[in-house]
Amino acid sequence: MENNHSLDSRNRVAREAAILLYTLQEKEYKQAKSKAAQTLGMRILPSNAEVAEELDKIAEEKEGQSRHERLSQMREEAFQIMSVLKAFHPRLVGSVWRGTTHRNSDIDVIVFSSDHEAVLDSLVKGSFKVVRSEWSSVTKRGRRESSFHIHLVLPSGNEAEVVVRSLEKMSFLWKCEIYGDVATGLSCSQLQRVLKENPLQRFVSK
Repeated sequence: MENNHSLDSRNRVAREAAILLYTLQEKEYKQAKSKAAQTLGMRILPSNAEVAEELDKIAEEKEGQSRHERLSQMREEAFQIMSVLKAFHPRLVGSVWRGTTHRNSDIDVIVFSSDHEAVLDSLVKGSFKVVRSEWSSVTKRGRRESSFHIHLVLPSGNEAEVVVRSLEKMSFLWKCEIYGDVATGLSCSQLQRVLKENPLQRFVSK
């Protein structure tokens, strides 16, 4: 069991890392934690979930009611995007799914298709403003994975990213790198139900 000093150190590093992320001084949790520990002269590193919890607190402190209004708005916008992409099995993921949005959050939607051009075409026909699109590759567990990323700017000024993955990935379960649980996300019908019953519902593992 950790002593109080150790817990306090973890909390301080987590808070500092969260500040770095919130102020956009860092974009990735790993770098934010390392920089925070270095700044505070500590060797201890909190988990990503601990940093996310502090980031959530900072957003609540700084943004208050406007944060809740933005979450509802972004979920409505996500539903509009997903409705246009219904043929591609869309899922809402990220902070808009979780209910942990802050002022720098965007909307993250995953779709599954062997034809990324068809996804792009559907968004253009749906009158969404596509600002850029590109292929992106990452190495996970020693395997190279590619996906097509489409970036949107919405009339509200909010941004969205649609990631096109191959059809065979549709049945895969992804472990969330922040919370450590399965990143199930929300389907179009599930999101519609959330908007109707509880637009501010949170999906955060404890």
